[in-house]
Amino acid sequence: MGAKMNPEIIVRQRKAMAERGLDALISMSPENVTYTTGIVVPSQSLMRWRHAIAVVTADGEITMVVIDMEETTVRAHGGIKGLRVYREFTEDPMDKLCEALRDLKLERAKIGIEMEYIPGKDLATLRQKLPGAVLVAADVIFQELRQVKSREELDLLRGLSKITDKAICDTLKHARAGMTEMDLAGLLVGGIFAAGAEQFKLMIIASGERSRFPNVGPTQRVIQTGDIIRMEIFGVKSGYHAGVCRTAVVGSPTPEQEKIWGNLIQCKYLVMDLIKPGAGCKDIYLKFLKKFSELGFEPISFVGHGIGLFLHEEPYLGRYASKSLEEGMVLAIEPLVFIPERMGLQNKDMIAVTKNGCELLSDYTPTDRLIRVG
Repeated sequence: MGAKMNPEIIVRQRKAMAERGLDALISMSPENVTYTTGIVVPSQSLMRWRHAIAVVTADGEITMVVIDMEETTVRAHGGIKGLRVYREFTEDPMDKLCEALRDLKLERAKIGIEMEYIPGKDLATLRQKLPGAVLVAADVIFQELRQVKSREELDLLRGLSKITDKAICDTLKHARAGMTEMDLAGLLVGGIFAAGAEQFKLMIIASGERSRFPNVGPTQRVIQTGDIIRMEIFGVKSGYHAGVCRTAVVGSPTPEQEKIWGNLIQCKYLVMDLIKPGAGCKDIYLKFLKKFSELGFEPISFVGHGIGLFLHEEPYLGRYASKSLEEGMVLAIEPLVFIPERMGLQNKDMIAVTKNGCELLSDYTPTDRLIRVG
C-alpha cells in the first residue's frame, strides 16, 4: 500500500510552487502520486486509464481522485481527507478533478500538471471545463524534487538495498552446474520476498554466452562449469526501487575474467571516491572512462544513474550529463562489460551522496573478487 505521507515532501512541493508562482501541483503518474501521498495505488501502473490523481495546494491541502476499485485501499492507508471517487465505465475522472479544483477555488488558478503523462484527451477536457485556469508543465518540478531524497526516503532505500543485495548473495550460494537459470530464478524470487521486499522489477539471470545480453530474464538454459552468471534484480518497497547486480563464475575464473573484474572493481572505487556534493556528473564519467579504457572495450554512455520511485532517474553519470551531485541523492553505479558472442560482467551498487562523500548502501556482498560458485 505504500509508506506514510512524508511531510518533508509536501513542504518541498509548496516551496517549489511559491518559487514558480503556482497555486497547486497535480501529480498523475504512479511514481509522482506515490511520491506525493505515500500511497501505492495497485492497479494504476497496470491500467493507465485507471487514474489516481493527487492535488497539493499552495497552502499544503491535499486532495485525491481515485477509481472506485481502489477506494478501500486508499482509505485504509489514511492521511487523505479530500478523497473523490469516480465509478469505472460510467464516470469521467476529469469531471471529479474539475469538481475538486472548483471546490478548492482553483478554477482560475495557475496549476502545474504532469504534461508528459496526462493523455491529450484528458488535458483537452480540463481546458474545456476550466477555461479560466492556466495549466503549465510541472514534470521538471517533480523530476528535480525527487533527485534529492528526504531522510525517510534514504532510510527506506538503505534497508531495501541490503534486502536486494542479500537476496542475490544467498541465491548465488546455491548455484551449481546442472541447475537451470529458472531454478535460480525461483530461489531469487523466494529470497527477495523472505528478506523483506514487497515486489520486484526486472529480474536478470543470464549465464554463459547469454550473460552478454543486457536485460534478459531467466530461461531453461542449463548452467555449466566455467559459466559466468550475471544476476540483477530491483527490489521494491513502498513504490521505491533498489537495483543490485552481481556476477559469479561457476568454478574458477580465467585470467581474462579476473583481469576484467579487477578493472570493474577499480572503476567502482574510483567512482565512489569521486562522488560528493558539487562533483560534476560528466566529469565523474570521463574519469571513469579513462580507467575503463584500459580494457579496450566499448563503454556504455553512463556509469551510474539516479534511482528511487523509478528504475532510472536523473542525474546520470554519463557523457551527456550536465548536472552536479547534491547531498541526499541516491545513485546506482554499474561498471560493466558486454563482449559480443562471449560473455558479460557487471557490478551494480546503490550509493547515497553524503555531506562529505558517499555511503555504500548495498554492502552485504563482498565484490572485490569475482564470486565463485558451484
